Amino acid sequence: MRHFSKSKLMAFRQCPKRLWLEVHRPDLREDSTDTQARFQTGYQVGDIAKRLYDAEGTGAVIDVNTEGFDAAFTRTTELLTDSQRPVFEAGFKADGALAFADVMLPEFENGQLVWRMVEVKSSTSVKHYHWDDIAVQAFVARSAGVKLKSVALAHIDSSWIYPGEEDYRGLLTENDLTAETFARTEEVKGWIDEAQKIAAQPSEPEKAVGAHCYEPFECGFCNYCNRGVVQPENPLHWLPYFSAKKQGMLAEQGVDDLRGVPDDLLNEKQSRVKEHTLAKTVFFDAAGAAADLAPHGFPAYFLDFESIQLAVPIWKGTRPYQQITFQFSLHTLTESGPLTHTAFLDISGKDPSEPFAKALIATCGESGPVFVYNAAFEKTRIRELAERYPDLARPLLAINARIVDLLPIARNRYYHPSQQGSWSIKAVLPAAIPELSYEQLDGVQDGTAAMEAFIEAIQPSTSAERKAELERQLLAYCRLDTLAMVRLWEFFSGRGEEALQAANSIRLSSYL
Repeated sequence: MRHFSKSKLMAFRQCPKRLWLEVHRPDLREDSTDTQARFQTGYQVGDIAKRLYDAEGTGAVIDVNTEGFDAAFTRTTELLTDSQRPVFEAGFKADGALAFADVMLPEFENGQLVWRMVEVKSSTSVKHYHWDDIAVQAFVARSAGVKLKSVALAHIDSSWIYPGEEDYRGLLTENDLTAETFARTEEVKGWIDEAQKIAAQPSEPEKAVGAHCYEPFECGFCNYCNRGVVQPENPLHWLPYFSAKKQGMLAEQGVDDLRGVPDDLLNEKQSRVKEHTLAKTVFFDAAGAAADLAPHGFPAYFLDFESIQLAVPIWKGTRPYQQITFQFSLHTLTESGPLTHTAFLDISGKDPSEPFAKALIATCGESGPVFVYNAAFEKTRIRELAERYPDLARPLLAINARIVDLLPIARNRYYHPSQQGSWSIKAVLPAAIPELSYEQLDGVQDGTAAMEAFIEAIQPSTSAERKAELERQLLAYCRLDTLAMVRLWEFFSGRGEEALQAANSIRLSSYL
């Protein structure tokens, strides 16, 4: 009998084809950057859990990578039979499945040694897929003969504030899932039986790509499964905010291209996307865009932030997954003077929040519009800084009062077919200002890469040379963000040559 790991059974729960590929063609798996980052976060939270559940440092850790599976299972049995100390990564194998428990804690009940299982997750709540996860874990442990008294899931408490000094007590909060989990024994047995049948098939089962490929997480076989799929020329997901219900209804009718979408299902923006995508024309309300910007004078500031979210806070006074700003770029334009640039980036490893706030106040002046792209992000970060530093609240909130969002102007006044239904600055910029591109940047080209670069830069083990290179990449990336805003402002206000060209252009020959 084949023994499936918990991860393979969870793969089966997501998609039978995924399980077959995990078993027979693991070489085809390509985990995304986001998936790899999620794994790393999980490892980090797991390390903290060991410290929290073993304050005295007497616990035992099973390391299957160095011990091997058989030795890991044997040592787990020995520890859970007569040990009275916490056991981490305890391994079990029984009834066609195997699993490794994050935390096993000894207790005594009627004079007998029993165990409490705790699964640790980096999420901030119990998710629907966690129920399946822990049901498998408990089933295998009990089938292997473990005297399991209770099962709990520990996740991050996002309201907890880090007191500093490596004190992470309170980071995790537990949810007892014992009754529900123990009641699912027969259900888990059914999953294992079905998984055995799927894995025994000589060829991969047929399964069309769909929403399940990304729920609850993106499958590493997406590229493989999509290789032979004929994609529609103009897919429905290009329609902004077009509901899944409507997409499903159209799919039942065999409609997967914008050409087949009835106009009466579309709102104004969706109709615009459909019309100009199919006609391969640009929509640009130049007069409207210029009118939107006309009330805003000089000096004009163009501002962009970069931030980091840490599951496990490292700076006193911060919360799990709190957005911590570590960098900004600011271009300043006066009516007659040259365009100037100011930057802030703190990769010292200390909390960058207060220096960031003070530098922002010092560089944004006291009057003139502060242009951003998607104001909700910057305004929320500024408001949070004002709450953290009351003595800086007045000038920070004064900056917030001056913020002007370029995103609604782009969304209401401009659309190029190459945007594919998106008005992110990375979609609008190459369409409106083709000579500017994020692809020309070396290394950091998006927000996710910026966060990864920052994390690497603040590590004590990072060499001075590497740190300097990361600093250069971060500064270049954030500077392009605000330069892009300057150019879009010129374009939308009619001050740039590109605006005149686009306004007079009915059809894009270069796009055909």
